[in-house]
Amino acid sequence: MLVDSPPEQRAETAPAPPTRRAIRAVGLLVSLGLLLLVALASIAIGAKALPLDQVWHGLFHDTGTYADVVVGDRISRTVLGLLAGAALGLSGAVLQALTRNPLADPGLLGINAGASAAVVTAITYFGVTSLSGYVWFAFLGAAVVGALVWFLGGSRGATPVRLALAGTAISAALYGYLQAVMIMDDAALGKMRFWTVGSLASATDSTIEQVAPFLAVGTVLALALARPLNAVAMGDDTARALGADLNRTRALSMAAATVLCGAATAACGPIVFVGLMVPHAVRSFTGPDLRWILPYATVLSPVLLLGADVLGRMVARPAELQVGIVTAVLGGPVFIFLVRRRRTAQL
Repeated sequence: MLVDSPPEQRAETAPAPPTRRAIRAVGLLVSLGLLLLVALASIAIGAKALPLDQVWHGLFHDTGTYADVVVGDRISRTVLGLLAGAALGLSGAVLQALTRNPLADPGLLGINAGASAAVVTAITYFGVTSLSGYVWFAFLGAAVVGALVWFLGGSRGATPVRLALAGTAISAALYGYLQAVMIMDDAALGKMRFWTVGSLASATDSTIEQVAPFLAVGTVLALALARPLNAVAMGDDTARALGADLNRTRALSMAAATVLCGAATAACGPIVFVGLMVPHAVRSFTGPDLRWILPYATVLSPVLLLGADVLGRMVARPAELQVGIVTAVLGGPVFIFLVRRRRTAQL
């Protein structure tokens, strides 16, 4: 028996007029141009000021001079920022659709907490000291917590509320464990202090090579879920009526978000608010259609992350502020604004 959906839901899923689709497409091209400009700024601007001619020389020559080395480091940092920003924004958009909560982010399901707890364990009990070692422990911690949240949330009977509650409970427990270990072990505290802030400064070609395959798989999977997630976002009954497989979609969404956020957190540390702010912001001009939200979030999240990283290099010269601090400072007021606007809209 066919179930007719409410008029407002039919309007949300109806094909957009050609003019609106054209505007969205042009907007995506503009976003790509903005991303290119921010990436170039990330290479040209640093805590150490370099003339543009030396930056240009460092891009296209490899003579081993100081400028060439600095530019080479900035290129690795920029590439990691592009990959991590896209992963955080995309995972945030997927989780917001999965939980039907526009204020959700990757931290809601405990993925950041799992990665952080795993790194603390690696440092304290296994003597891991290199970033290449952190990457695998952090990714493993994120994956284990993602699976645990899925199991505690009801697995095949999982609902958005159960998943959010399971993630919140696990996050609280893991952050308690993390703080306890760091307080009791001064060495772990010293080594973790930089990683837990969230930074792109330790980017290397090796780190990028280790996380890039996971980010590629997670990105393809998340973008492929746009259409079924559109159905899930309307509610369980409507999704079933439209023929969506709720359990399969939720399981794959959890897997995509875990892979994306886990790999990004492993490489950069836990960076907050990127996965919250960008998907929520783009929804205001793309509408609820995830076929547009996901690509926009993939492009604009690196703009925010790299822009914050460049700002952090400029405000504290010759030192720099880690990008996790900058996004937290920017994200706090934005989060308050979003919550207040959402509350006002509901009144």
